[in-house]
Amino acid sequence: MAEKNYLRVVDIHMFKEPDEINKQQHHTDKYYNPKLIVRRGQPFQIQIDFSRPYEPEKDQIWLEYLIGRYPQPNKGTYIPILIGDVLKPGEWGAKIIHKENNSIRLSIMSSSTCIIGKFRFYVAIRTPYGIIRTHRNSATDTYILFNPWCQLDAVYLDDEKEREEYVLNDVGIVFHGDVNEVKLRSWSYGQFEENVLDACLFLMDKAELELSGRGNPIKICRVASAMINSKDENGVLAGSWDNLYAYGVPPSAWTGSVDILLEYYSSKQPVRYGQCWVFAGVFNTFLRCLGIPARLITNYSSAHDNNANLQLDFFLDDEGQVDNRLTKDSIWNYHCWNEAWMTRPDLPVGFGGWQAVDGTPQETSDGMYRCGPASVQAIKHGHVCFQFDAPFVYAEVNSDVIYSRMGKNGSQVIEKIDTTHIGRLIVTKGVGTDDMVDITENYKFQEGSAEERLALETAVMYGVKKQTTQPSTYQPQKDVEMDLQMQKAVLGSDFKVTIIFRNKSRNSYTATTYLSGNIVFYTGVTKSEFKKHSFSAKLGPLSSSAFDVMITSAEYLNDLLDQASFHFFVTARINETGKVLAMQKAMVLEIPILQIKTKGEMVVDREMSVVVEFTNPLKQALENVTLRLEGPGVLRTMKKEFRQIPATSTLIWEVKCIPKRPGLRKLIASLNCDALRHVYGELNIQIQKP
Repeated sequence: MAEKNYLRVVDIHMFKEPDEINKQQHHTDKYYNPKLIVRRGQPFQIQIDFSRPYEPEKDQIWLEYLIGRYPQPNKGTYIPILIGDVLKPGEWGAKIIHKENNSIRLSIMSSSTCIIGKFRFYVAIRTPYGIIRTHRNSATDTYILFNPWCQLDAVYLDDEKEREEYVLNDVGIVFHGDVNEVKLRSWSYGQFEENVLDACLFLMDKAELELSGRGNPIKICRVASAMINSKDENGVLAGSWDNLYAYGVPPSAWTGSVDILLEYYSSKQPVRYGQCWVFAGVFNTFLRCLGIPARLITNYSSAHDNNANLQLDFFLDDEGQVDNRLTKDSIWNYHCWNEAWMTRPDLPVGFGGWQAVDGTPQETSDGMYRCGPASVQAIKHGHVCFQFDAPFVYAEVNSDVIYSRMGKNGSQVIEKIDTTHIGRLIVTKGVGTDDMVDITENYKFQEGSAEERLALETAVMYGVKKQTTQPSTYQPQKDVEMDLQMQKAVLGSDFKVTIIFRNKSRNSYTATTYLSGNIVFYTGVTKSEFKKHSFSAKLGPLSSSAFDVMITSAEYLNDLLDQASFHFFVTARINETGKVLAMQKAMVLEIPILQIKTKGEMVVDREMSVVVEFTNPLKQALENVTLRLEGPGVLRTMKKEFRQIPATSTLIWEVKCIPKRPGLRKLIASLNCDALRHVYGELNIQIQKP
């Protein structure tokens, strides 16, 4: 008779609600996702209800986790788990922690090197009639993510405040502008929003990363740096740097990553358009969503060195103007990339920690547009032999700027070498604050120090190309210094540029001086020259002289680009010696901001109002203006179009929403039209519990 009374599964409880034990202990309670989400290498609990009490002596049961189409034990895609007495740290196992009536409660440990993804779950029972499994039930699907809280995980990070920032913070800050005028804007990462986790896992499917490689953060970062851009494999974002954004969203209009990832997940086609901070913002969402600690960093005066020879060549024509035909290298006002935190068992000891990864398509690596992970520590010390792409990142922060012109006999005459212009400042958002933190010294030693020279020699030894000897023809004018200063200016106003000479010699000199003002993309590529000015400067002995040049708004407004960036070149030839002084400086105009206010009480599940205001600063009307507003946990991205905002008039837009999550939240807004881009506003708000 006992045969008939074999054990059957009646129900399975996953304890998967945000306020239940699993999501609380695994720091996954913020994911807007009804299924169980746990982090690897850490125990979680489930309860199984049977048709009668479970008897370990005679009942034989086991659990099964499966992922992918063809689950196999040796690939880690089919995982059978027997019930034992103890759980070994970081290895698959299960043990009973409570037994009552017909139910057992299990504690299950996953492997700390387990594949990241969504697993199917079954309970199997051996009966006289063969093995009987529970039916396929998507409600028991279990997501397993990286675990920075687990010491055995390759992404383990030992500081709780840093884990809260680099894994759990769903908003961040992008620093942009330029080194003399740092600007910041908020970015919504939104890694916990609905469907974002599935969209991030989809990227690995689209890249055809084999399942067995999906437990390895190095492989995932390398694959993702290629998948974030559309260059090779129809990845997430198409880049556009030409100020023409037909049939797409201008990069400056995005306020966060969620819209981009969800659009890609549904259309499977590249989303238009991105520039560096958009690629980096989406990459950061991907990494944090899967549980890899990540941060977005900005390198000011970033070298884009076409032939990786650690020098950027600017060719001057006979007048001392830059020759755009010959000059192929460019200096980006700033460039954003990401750092991901992980051990590097593939490298010698000491190169784990922050790894530079870059999703912006600049140069190919092993035949694809991707970059990293490159150990930041290896870059600092010049050990650029270690994979991946360290020489390119080394050049971005360490190149020299060389000004030269073609001599009469076709030889190249070097006029000036600037060794400190590149990688002037490297920054990221602070932990738990909105402060800017200077991390330049993570990437390079103090300019001119013995350590810096040594790191450079090491990099050259490992094959970074560089002309090591200064050319004998290079003898700069040492007794005259030239500087360029710019008045801060709001977009639409006039301003002045001042050229200052300091003659430190006892001689009188005259300097034939050229100033060229250019409107540039933030990548340092010139669109148009809007100002040409030349004059002869008399430099008295042992004295300083200043010369002002006025720039009016009429000269620049028609051609202004996205980021209101100017680039000034000054070259001065000392007539008495024939020597040339040269320098360049970028400048960014102040762009007006959006004001955000709230009306009414701010309580979970109760309606509230958000008001966005903007005053047009220009002397002309703005046409076809798009506003975007978003705030993770408060409201999904809203868009509104305005046909026209007359000169100096104010626009007001009111939105109603129902916040879903308590705590400190951020609202982020952007305004875009052809005449004005990169207009942002933000507001921190406190949402109360009901």
